[in-house]
This record gives sequence, structure tokens and C-alpha cells, in this order.
Amino acid sequence: MRMTYARGRIILEDPPAKIPDYVLFDERINRYVAEGYRYSSLRKDFPDADDLVFKKCKLSLAHEEKLRNYQKEAVKIWASNDHSGIVVLPTAAGKTHVGIEAIAQVGTSTLVIAPTIELVQQWQEKLSKVLSIEVGQLGGGEKEIKDITVSTYDSAYLMAETLGNRFQFILVDEAHHLAAEKYMDIARMYASPYRLGLTATFERLDMLHKNLEHFMGGKVFELGYEELNEFLSDYEIVRIPVELEPEEEIEYNRNREIFTSYLRRHRITMRGPWDFEKFILSSWNPEGREALIAWRTAREIAFNARVKVDTVRYVLSKHRGEKTIIFSEDTASAYLISREFLIPCITYLTPGKERKRYFEMFRNGEITALTTSRVLDEGIDVPDASVGIVLSGSGSTRQFRQRLGRLLRPSEGKHATFYEIIASGTSEYGTSRRRRKGVPRSVDGSKA
Repeated sequence: MRMTYARGRIILEDPPAKIPDYVLFDERINRYVAEGYRYSSLRKDFPDADDLVFKKCKLSLAHEEKLRNYQKEAVKIWASNDHSGIVVLPTAAGKTHVGIEAIAQVGTSTLVIAPTIELVQQWQEKLSKVLSIEVGQLGGGEKEIKDITVSTYDSAYLMAETLGNRFQFILVDEAHHLAAEKYMDIARMYASPYRLGLTATFERLDMLHKNLEHFMGGKVFELGYEELNEFLSDYEIVRIPVELEPEEEIEYNRNREIFTSYLRRHRITMRGPWDFEKFILSSWNPEGREALIAWRTAREIAFNARVKVDTVRYVLSKHRGEKTIIFSEDTASAYLISREFLIPCITYLTPGKERKRYFEMFRNGEITALTTSRVLDEGIDVPDASVGIVLSGSGSTRQFRQRLGRLLRPSEGKHATFYEIIASGTSEYGTSRRRRKGVPRSVDGSKA
């Protein structure tokens, strides 16, 4: 039997009479085929097949990075699981070191996949420096393919049919994104027998993470903040409650009542993002549109309460000169803070070169504060940032942990403080409780 690869599938020529259930006959090409990710199974089921799926690629890779014991253990367990699986470690716990060690051990063609261009560039720079090898890049206007290449999710997805047998190892950073229906084609179509996913939060509320168990080998190693205290910066989380101004409170309550009354009348219960999606789908009528507009208005009032700006001013003055990142849920809030305090703002609208320049200025101390919308929840590595301010955010524990993790990369004598500014009497309190679930070291704002 002969095995070749074409457009995301393994083609079998002259297979034996008895074939596995996952091999199907395609009448269009008059051949038996299997999805690309089945390559490892095919090799085991047909060890004597004439295998033409991959060109041999043996890389001699070495590095001098010192791994912590838990990082070594993570790689060991992953390797024992047929070189496949997901490693779950908190932000700032050194997932990149795990990935580099895995690449060095496998020593073959590797595609590293990351969700943002900032992460792509960080991976490329790190791999080039540590492994002393030229590293290609796909995405951000670049299309340079080498034996080790770093790609955005979108580029890896768009080129799956042509690159599916180019890399024997796929390393997926922030692997929870891979569970999205669109990106699952990456895991499905690439024939790569070696697979490693890295993430800080494996589970998803929509339960799509179960797809990763099938395509990526499942979760093989996990540690949380509590188990890694000695390797992370000391930190505390401080909630600062603020009061809406009287006219803001009146307007907030009026719009909130329109929204909640609609939910009651239509017997809609909000227990998670899937319920909100049901609400959106049910709002294609005048009454529903009114409720949706009211929800958005109330949300904006809570996010952008005027006293929040004064509270940011207080925190910045308290931590004058310390590296500070201010997180918002929307671009309007981020630009509001940027204008008020004359500090750089990074959103999805910020050009790549401008973002890179702001990061460089922040790292070398030319500026000590950045404000951002959700675009920096992933993708920034600033070891000496020590203050975070959440002006607004979702109820996602993943988002909260990732924002906190921006501050936890250790340095000598460092103590990080993570502030939440919450509008009293609004839904922000419930949102805060949900996202802080399982995250220790929270203190009341009155102690700040």
C-alpha cells in the first residue's frame, strides 16, 4: 500500500481488503482516503506501507535554557503520550520554555501557531535566539516558510491544504482558540504526527475544548497559580468599588429595567454566554431591539462611569513610575483613558509598527503606562510590569487570568498589584465574582 497527501487528506493506493472504519472510499477520485490527522493511526495500522506523506527532515537542535522541574515533567509526560497533548500552565509560568524543549527533542520540521502577530513575533525572536536557527513567518504581511516557521491561526488555517504535510510537528500556542469551529480544520487537515498545545485555560464555556481531546491528544499536564507560587511574582488583587453619579445611576437603572423586563416576559435566564446568544437571536423585533439597545447603554454607563477616570488617576499617582497596564473591554474606554492621561493606546485599530514601537518604549522605560482594549489579553511579554488596572472586562475567568498573568513574570523584589474598578449597584459586581472564581489573593478595596 502507498500513502500520499493531498488537500488535507491521506490518499491510500492499493489498500488491503481489511481497512479501519476511519478510512473511506471517495468516488470522485476512486481512492480510499482518511483525514490528515489520521496519519499517526495509519502508520500504526499499516507499518509496512510505502509512506510518501512527509519528506524526511531531521534537525539538530540544542539550547541552553534552564527548565524548571515542572516544565521538564510536562515535556516528559507529553512525550510519553505519543508526543501529543495539551499542557496547561498559568500565564507567566513559562509555557514557551516547554515548547522550545519539545521542539528540540523532536528535532523535525515544526509549525508554531499563535493567535496574535505580537505572539508570532515573540516566538520567532525567541526561537531564532535560543535555537540559533532561521525561523520563518506566516502572517502580518510575511510569507517565509522554513523548517521552523511561526504562523498566525488565520494563515495556518488558510494554507492548511498546502502545508498540511510540510511540518511533522505542530505546536499550538493559546490552544483554547483551536477549539473554535473554524480553526479545528487546522487540527483536522494537518497530518503532523507530533502535536503540542499550550494554554493557560483549557476548558471553554461552550464545551468545544472536547474537540481538542480528539484531535490534539487531550489535556496531559496541568498546574495552577497555587502550585507555582515560588516561581511567580508576589501579587495581590484589589477591588475598588465606585459610585455612579446620580444622573448616571438613574439612566443605568432605567435601561437595566427595560432589559430585565424583556427577559422576564420572555422567560429568558442568563446563565452563560450561550443564553446571551439566545437573547440576541430573539431580539429581531422592535421590543427585542429596544432591550438590546438598553443593555448596551447600561453596560456603557457602568464601563465608563466618570468616577472611574478619577480612580485611575488615584492608582497611577499611588504607583507613580511603576510599569502599568490599563485594561478595558471596549475601544471607546481605552481611547478615553488615553486622551485623559496622554498615554499610548493599543487596540485592534493600532497598526502593527505602532504597536511594536509602543512595546519597545514600554520595555525600555520611555513610557510607564499603556491602555488597551481586549487586544492585549494575549500577546504581550513584559517582565517588569507590576500594576494592572481593570477598568472593565467580561465575566471570563480566562480573560481575568490572562490579564493578571501579564504582571506575574518574576523579577527581584517585585510585588504586583492588580486593581478592579467596579461600578457599585451594577451588574459589574456579578461579573467580577464570576471571573475571579478560583483566583487567590483577593482583598477588599477598602484596604487599598
